Amino acid sequence: MTSAPAHLHDPRTARLLQAPILETLLALSGPNALVMLTQAAVSMLEVFYLAQLGLDVLAGVSEVFPLVALVSAISTGAMGGGIVSAIARTLGQGRRGDAGDLAWYALVIAITLGLTTTILVLVAGRTFYVAMGAQGEALDAAVAYSNFVFSGAILIWVFNALLSVLRGTGNVTLPMLVVCGGALLLIPLSPLLIFGFKSFHGLGVTGGAVALLLYYAGGSAIFAMHIWRHKGVLTPTSHIPRLTFRRAYEILRVGGLSTLVSASTNITIAITTGFVGQHGAAAVAGYGAGARLEFFLVPLAFGIGGPIAILVSTNIGASQPKRALTAAWLGVGIAAGITELIGLAAAMWPQIWIGAFTHDPVAITTGCQYLRQAGPFFGFFGAGFALYCAAQGTGRMELPLLGAFVRSTLAIGGGLLAASLGGIFLSVAFGMAMFGLTALPNLLFRIGFTQSPTRKTK
Repeated sequence: MTSAPAHLHDPRTARLLQAPILETLLALSGPNALVMLTQAAVSMLEVFYLAQLGLDVLAGVSEVFPLVALVSAISTGAMGGGIVSAIARTLGQGRRGDAGDLAWYALVIAITLGLTTTILVLVAGRTFYVAMGAQGEALDAAVAYSNFVFSGAILIWVFNALLSVLRGTGNVTLPMLVVCGGALLLIPLSPLLIFGFKSFHGLGVTGGAVALLLYYAGGSAIFAMHIWRHKGVLTPTSHIPRLTFRRAYEILRVGGLSTLVSASTNITIAITTGFVGQHGAAAVAGYGAGARLEFFLVPLAFGIGGPIAILVSTNIGASQPKRALTAAWLGVGIAAGITELIGLAAAMWPQIWIGAFTHDPVAITTGCQYLRQAGPFFGFFGAGFALYCAAQGTGRMELPLLGAFVRSTLAIGGGLLAASLGGIFLSVAFGMAMFGLTALPNLLFRIGFTQSPTRKTK
């Protein structure tokens, strides 16, 4: 396949295809990382405010937030990655009209998955929270918050889908402004709706859910107006085009496999927490504090990995596989280096991080043990996540999926066999190493870096 003529590319796409790779990668990574970290901070802000309503509310909402985080991770990085990959490849091929149609596909997929999420949680949510140990007033708080948040799951999916549409064009500035601006508005809005002010008595636990949904609704409206009023690269039609499964498959193929990779991180940590729980509540608290740092690495790694997917997809689409491969190597190196520095610092001074969450001596000892053993392997986790994003760009998700499966198998299998906390944590660390190493052959053997996997057909 030959490269599309230069006149078919808008200036933003041309920059992805022609500008210095490292400079472009860093320019995209800063705003993208800020978006991911801010979205993580929004969830933490909600927990902080709701915790003021009492221990039962905190306990109940804490059962809900893993589900909210999972839906956000899948809609942003997994299915969102499929959207980014499809749009960027299509733009790289010079097919701006077809790329505009993909915005409609992204919207329809988001609405469908949002409705599915709502039905599943409303039907099975209470059973899930009971299984997680919620009871009494904590269970009531969990169900009340969950039912309200997930009744608007479409807003979460649409927000992240449209954000991904913009990222697929190389636009990371508008998402940064909307996400960070929305977070600033939540600072006064959340406590107002939760606790009330003067004659307004507040909505209690559901007030936090209302604030969160207003954030997603407002952001979705801004993204939609930008896209459908042709303020950016894309020029989608004002009416929905004829949809075909072949075009939807461009998104679903990558997004579906990515969902399995994304879900594995949450599942592995959840099951490992269960193993640690056998050693007492203080041990769980200590491991939980250490695992929070691992969760922090995800948005950080995605901040770098997201731009890798954009550059790789666009250049693969334009039949520039050598440039795509160079971008992937640079991005993986940066992600691995930053996360490894964090891991080494955590391993050398673990008490600084753990002590910020708990003062219990057993919890501190457990958390420090986890970071000393797993911290030096954080670089593999960062590299694995960046390789996963690069694979989204090429459409070759087999090895990252295998790496996620191997990681979970080692962590869970080791946890079942280990007789001590040290054994559990070592199995987690080795799992991280295999997550990174298993996907590395994609770059070493240039798998997917030969030609665009997308045909020029509708």
